[in-house]
Amino acid sequence: MRDGAVLEMHGIYKTFPGVKALQNVDFTLRRSEIHALMGENGAGKSTLIKVLTGVHIKDGGDIFISGHDKPVQIHSPQEAQKLGISTVYQEISLCPNLSVAENIFLERSQGLFVNWKNVNRQAQELLDSLGIAVDATQQLGSCSIAVQQMVAIARAVDMDCSVLILDEPTSSLDESEVEKLFVLMRKLKKDGVGIIFVTHFLDQVYEVCDRITVLRDGQLVGEYEIESLPRVQLVSKMLGKELDDMADIKGETSDKPVRRGSPVYEGRGLCSSEGISPFDFKIYSGEVNGFTGLLGSGRSECVRTIFGADKVTGGDVMMDGQPVKITSPREAMKNGIAYLPEDRKRDGIVGDLSVKDNIILAMQVKQGFFKPISKAKAVEYANEYIRLLDIKTASVNTPIKSLSGGNQQKCILARWLLTHPKYLILDEPTRGIDVGTKVDIQKLVLKLASEGMSITFISSETDEMLRTCSRLLVMRDRKLVGELKGDQLTQTAVMNTIAGGEKNAKK
Repeated sequence: MRDGAVLEMHGIYKTFPGVKALQNVDFTLRRSEIHALMGENGAGKSTLIKVLTGVHIKDGGDIFISGHDKPVQIHSPQEAQKLGISTVYQEISLCPNLSVAENIFLERSQGLFVNWKNVNRQAQELLDSLGIAVDATQQLGSCSIAVQQMVAIARAVDMDCSVLILDEPTSSLDESEVEKLFVLMRKLKKDGVGIIFVTHFLDQVYEVCDRITVLRDGQLVGEYEIESLPRVQLVSKMLGKELDDMADIKGETSDKPVRRGSPVYEGRGLCSSEGISPFDFKIYSGEVNGFTGLLGSGRSECVRTIFGADKVTGGDVMMDGQPVKITSPREAMKNGIAYLPEDRKRDGIVGDLSVKDNIILAMQVKQGFFKPISKAKAVEYANEYIRLLDIKTASVNTPIKSLSGGNQQKCILARWLLTHPKYLILDEPTRGIDVGTKVDIQKLVLKLASEGMSITFISSETDEMLRTCSRLLVMRDRKLVGELKGDQLTQTAVMNTIAGGEKNAKK
């Protein structure tokens, strides 16, 4: 092992049916280091962490741990823990009904009788040594999420942890809570712990980390010292777009004049329970605009706020120049807004229902379940949109779960088009579908816009956004940080805005 390394992973391979999740990946963590593991969705970050913690068994490669002469075999999280590898996940896996002290020593008490006075004292000493300001006897569920995260870290550290994995620990924290967590992370770093920090927040990476390892499509892009990797270069490596080689693509709609007048939808100071900063947003008739940014930047949270799918905590809304209240999906639908969600499996299709029943679902909700759509009318609607969108299905009564992903996506799109919306929100409508279907959906979006529909389009593929949108709103760390249109719609401009510009990069 290299001098100072507490963990080395060499040539790691992991394959699932039809997917090469990790291909010859190397990773090194040093003592007293905070090391960011970065990459977009599907890059292999989670798989690498699960291999390291014994959740998945690697198919190839070696793992070395400081203090062991030979490569170690990790077959379970318990084995990882014995090797000094601890993980604190985004979703806290402690018991909120127990005290802080009980959670710290959970499953570690021996014998039938526990000296709670000693347990509470030892827990308090540990908390004080780590600078965590909480009473060890306090019920964990009464603490803030940030404190619960730090208690989980304290538990991990007290179990002789030399490698601490923090998987999206800041996703539910506000700025002050994040800073408290960073204070603890810096203290652990000073004490010799090596920390793997998995996050999508660029600002946080550059504030607290020493090194960055970037993965893309299951392969290692590289390991970099934080000072040598400006933010815009990090973004380009995550997305797989080298700045010198990128072809700037003009959106097909960029030269088309958008009808003006009152915006079809205008929101001011919009915010929700999901932690995005208050933002302003408007869209005009016949316009295709989009939210762009890295995964976790807040783009989906913005459109869920617009649709009322998340709890709306503030802001004012105007439609066609008139004030309206939209705090639930049903209110949004009544005002002519439709929303195709990012996760079609979880939020979109109802797998056991037929193609026909999935297509008419939104229309039925809109008009109320006390006014059921007749069977004949439902068949008529389904057949109309099966023809319009060229949905490949044996019949209208085929269970939707038996269709391909692309045809499922077309069914959900048909569901919303059937409601004849004036404003359509499409969140990742082409994810996981074949190239031909992607092109069909892009062409349909432009056709609907030419007929006067307002459309917000979100895609992880920047090229697709540039081909489809005439205006892009750029998100970073759940904040709206820029707006691009016309000649500004280029790969370079998008990436620079996501990164915050070269002037903000640590060099």
